[in-house]
Formats: sequence, structure tokens, C-alpha cells
Amino acid sequence: MRTFINTLILILSVTCTVAQDASKAVLKHLNDKQKHYEGMAETIWKWAEPGYLEHKTTALLQDELRGEGFKMEQGIADIPTAFVASFGTGKPVIGFLAEMDALPGLSQQATPDKLAREEGGFGHACGHNLFGTGSVAAAIATKKWMEANGIKGTIKLFGTPAEEGAGGGKTYLVRAGAFNDVDAVLQWHPGDNNSASPSSTLAYKVALFRFKGIAAHAAAAPEKGRSALDGVEAMNFMVNLMREHVSQETRIHYVIKKGGLTSNIVPDFAEVEFTIRHPSVSGLNDIWDRLIKVADAAAMGTGTSVSHEIMTGLYNLLPNETLAKVMQRNLEKVGGIIYSEEEKAFAEAIRKTVSSSSLPPVESAAEVKPYQLNGLTSASTDVGDVSWVVPTTGLSTATWVPGIPGHSWQAVACDGMSIGFKGMMVAAKTMALSAVDIFLKPELIPIAQSELVKARGSNFQYKSLAGDRKPPLDYRK
Repeated sequence: MRTFINTLILILSVTCTVAQDASKAVLKHLNDKQKHYEGMAETIWKWAEPGYLEHKTTALLQDELRGEGFKMEQGIADIPTAFVASFGTGKPVIGFLAEMDALPGLSQQATPDKLAREEGGFGHACGHNLFGTGSVAAAIATKKWMEANGIKGTIKLFGTPAEEGAGGGKTYLVRAGAFNDVDAVLQWHPGDNNSASPSSTLAYKVALFRFKGIAAHAAAAPEKGRSALDGVEAMNFMVNLMREHVSQETRIHYVIKKGGLTSNIVPDFAEVEFTIRHPSVSGLNDIWDRLIKVADAAAMGTGTSVSHEIMTGLYNLLPNETLAKVMQRNLEKVGGIIYSEEEKAFAEAIRKTVSSSSLPPVESAAEVKPYQLNGLTSASTDVGDVSWVVPTTGLSTATWVPGIPGHSWQAVACDGMSIGFKGMMVAAKTMALSAVDIFLKPELIPIAQSELVKARGSNFQYKSLAGDRKPPLDYRK
């Protein structure tokens, strides 16, 4: 018995030493390369390319990975800017996600004052310039460690375009089977705090409803016209009445895309975009069925016709505690973000532009939030689709000054300067260390997979909420 205990202590001691050595090597590589990765992130921030049009961004990320010995598959799922970069052979297969698209109308300089780089241009208001670069950095750091230590297994970095809006790029990659051989996926997202606590998101569907009517002179012959815009407005009115009769977690948004050319002509065409969100796919589908009935009723009541096109649909995120606890431990090891005096001045100045009286303290950027089950967030992400087919976990880091919201010009400013870059490196280090842990403890994978099967049901079969439509490659043009 004493011999067994001594042997076990020796094994645990060796494992601990290996893990400590791995941490040192990974962190050293990322510290040494920090300026290089900051330069990449800043370059992508300046390009600010929209979804499915990230041609320069994807080329930069691919060149970086190719130069480090990764094999490249391009044009995944019939998306020109999507790619998979692979290193190694055999199991386990660890995936990293790398987003890269920017948002419309949010061009901004890296200043605490609202100053556009290009009026009406795109901006990285969700930090995907940091997301893509940080994930690439994590994948390369993990690869360097594997190579130096003869570690068996495979890294796959997925270059995933068009997360924003009606893009939903990952749903098409999942549908195409890109993740079928992956054992675990690690990802992250910019934010205003440091946390690896697991939470779910809202399932999501976006569609365009197109009404067709009959044009006529609005003054001389209005009785001969049938207004497509009336159809849109009737639909909007009935959907707004429906809000009282859905669960409080449900979200419904719309915007009129086209409403006619001039008020002197009865519009014969009008178009409205609807987004619906719900905590579950089944609940989302129920509301979707009601939305279709409302559209048909609006057309019937206004003497018009209506058709619809699903732009994309996303699953809710399935949290995986097995992997989340690994990520949390490593985030605590890496720690938060310490501001320089110059960064503190920037932070205090930009916080004054936010209309809120209850902002968290600037110093909270240095903290790591305690682990807890966070329940439900009201956002949506196409990472949700990935999480239903492979165990997935992620973290957020304080790339934005505490209290700064995403999808804002203030977020763009932070994403293009040192505060954002520091947060990116926290994420890169945390993901790389988590990948190392999984390679050293492959027994985590069946546990994580069992948790996934239990959460989604043993008879689950993935079916994209986007249906069989092709990726909407031209929706940003």
C-alpha cells in the first residue's frame, strides 16, 4: 500500500511539474510576441472589414498561421473568408474559434472623444480584431509547446467570418460538418470584465419580410392602389401587440428596410427585417410560427402579398462546466489588466461619455470574477451552434474600460489601443493554458462530452435554423 501511495505521489508530482513547465513556456512565448500580436490586432482594427468581406483580415490570419507550420483549408462551407488551420495528428482534437468581422456605422478613432476614422464606415465595436488575433496567438503558443514536448494530438483554428447581424457564419460551418472530429472548443470574447463563468444565450432568427402591392397615384387614384407599406406597418403593429403575450426573456426587433420611393405613389414594394430571440430553440420556433401568421394576416388585411427569406438562425449557447472550470482556473492564474497612468486617464475620460451613473470602478479591470453559473444573457451568438455539436467553453476579458458597452463607438476606441490589446493577451494566455491542460488531462474530454449529451438529449440531431439557404455572402454589400 505504501508503495502504491509513493508511486501515486510521484506521478502527481511529475504531472504538476510538467504543467508548471508548460505554463512557463506558453506565457513566455506570448509575452515575447505581445508587440507582434498587438500590431496584427491594430492592423485588422484599421481595416474594419464587414462580414463575409474580411478578405484582407483572413489573409493576414492565415499567413501568420501558415508561417508557423499550420496546414490550411480555405473556403470552408462555401464561404471564401472561412478557413481551418491545423497542426498535429490524432486525438484529442482541440479547436479554437477566431472571429474577424466589424460593424456598420461605428467607425471611430482610438480616442476618448467621438471622432470617426471614416464617416459612416465600419468599426470593430465588438472587438473581433482582438478575438481573431488573440485566438491565433493562443493556437500558435499551444503548437510551440506541443512541438517542443512531443505532445500527440491536433489543434484546429477555425477562421469564422460574419458573426454579426444576419451573418451567422458558424452555423454554416457546423452544417457543413467542420466540427465533426473536434473534441473540445475554446473561444473568448471582448468585454468590460474578466470572467470564465458559463452562461447561456438566446436562440435567434433573422428574416426579411417582403410585401408586394399595387402602385397608383396617391392623390388621383388611391382606390386603385394597394400599399405594400401598409402591409409592413400592419405587421409591425400586430407584432407589437404580441409582445404582451410572450415570455419576458423573448426579444423581438424590427427595422423597415424599404418603404417606398416617394409619398405621391402608393408603394408597390416594402420590406421589413425582423429578429426574434428566445432562450430555447423550441420556444423560438413557436414564436416564429406566430410571426408567419401575423405576416399573412397583415397581407390579407391590406390586399397585398408577402413572402419571407430567412437570413440566419442561431442556437442558444450550451454551457459546459467541465471545460469552464478549466478556463476559470487558468484565468485566475493569468489575472486581470493593470492600467498605466496614461490608460487610467483614457479610461476616466471615456467613461464620462457613457450615460450611466452606476459604472463599475475602473480598478475592476484588474479583477477576475468568481466562478458561478451565470444563467442566461440576452445576447445571441453563432457559437451557440458549435456548442450543440462539441463541448465548448469561453471567457470574456476587460478589453473595454469597465462600464463601456459593446457595439458602441467607445468600444471601438478601446479595441484599437493598449487597453484592448492587454485584454486580448489575457485571453490568449488563458486559452493556451487551458488547451495545455486538456492535452495533459485527456480524461476531461469524455466527461465534457457526457455533460453535452445530457444537456442536449441523447437523440439530438443538429438541424440548422437557417434551413438549407446558402451563406448570405452579399448581405453587407
